[in-house]
This record gives sequence, structure tokens and C-alpha cells, in this order.
Amino acid sequence: MSIGAEELLRGAALRVTRPRLAVLDAVEAHPHSDTDTLVRAVREEQPDVSTQAVYDVLRALTVAGLVRRIEPAGSVARYEARVGDNHHHVVCRGCGAIADVDCAVDYRPCLVASDDHGFVIDEAEVTYWGICPACAAPPLD
Repeated sequence: MSIGAEELLRGAALRVTRPRLAVLDAVEAHPHSDTDTLVRAVREEQPDVSTQAVYDVLRALTVAGLVRRIEPAGSVARYEARVGDNHHHVVCRGCGAIADVDCAVDYRPCLVASDDHGFVIDEAEVTYWGICPACAAPPLD
């Protein structure tokens, strides 16, 4: 468990606990993973951590802004450690693989709404859909 993770927790006014460190490490190691995948990853390191504890930690980390929860249409919630940069995602319609897509540099057209209705916009969710290279490859005979 990294010292960086401890500093992140303290900086967010969260206590440093073994389950929180393990979940942070799992999210970092397995970006765009669902809760079940993260539970398995945490239990590889700490078999005594309950499923409910992982759910609770994910909720606390999300509220604190240390983890981002994404939920592409038709998918279960997934989590990533890349936060605060307004990046987007591309999702494969075949296998469900997800990859990060950086927002436009310097000028961010996705944050300029045609009508903001008086809101101060600070984030936009853009999801690109398509077929990943593995699913697009012709089948081997």
C-alpha cells in the first residue's frame, strides 16, 4: 500500500484504514471495474474484508472525490481512480470494454452548453460507443 494513498485519504479528511487502502489500490490497478471485480481484488490482499465494507468504502471514496463512479447505459456501476480532469470514455458494444478518452485540450467544447439554464457547468459526461479492435477483428477459421 502506497504512501500516496494514505496522503489522499488524509487530504480528504478520511481515516486511513486497511480496507480503504486496499480499495484504493484495487481501483488504481483495475480501472473501470465493477464492484464484484474490486471485491475479488481486495480479497486477494485482505481476505477478511467484507463485500459490504468494499461497497461502503467505494461510496465514501466517491463522495470524497478520490474515486469516480461511471455507469454507461446498460452497464453496472464501474469505478476509476482518474478524477478531476473531465475525461470521457469509449465503450465497446460487443464486449463492454471501456477506455479513457481525453477531453479537448485548452478549449473544452463539451463544457459549453448551448443553453446552461443558469447552471455553472463544471463537468460533462460524454460516452463514445463503438466496437473495440478485438471485437472488430475477423474471426479466425
